[in-house]
Amino acid sequence: MSNRVVQGRMVTPERLAELVEGERPMEAEAIEDAERDCPECGGNVLTVGYMPSVTEFVVGYKCQDCDWAETDR
Repeated sequence: MSNRVVQGRMVTPERLAELVEGERPMEAEAIEDAERDCPECGGNVLTVGYMPSVTEFVVGYKCQDCDWAETDR
């Protein structure tokens, strides 16, 4: 699993999912580049797939530079 810098801090996939979701996921996949720019600041957007519960899989998106985040829900 790859750690990445988000808003000046090194984060794990689980921590990135927590920043998007608001709570720690059960499981998270590796962080990847989303190949898109942040709609708020133009910064690089990262993506992480995670399971907030046993029955749900969510893809989260988070800007590396500002507070913007969204999911594919």
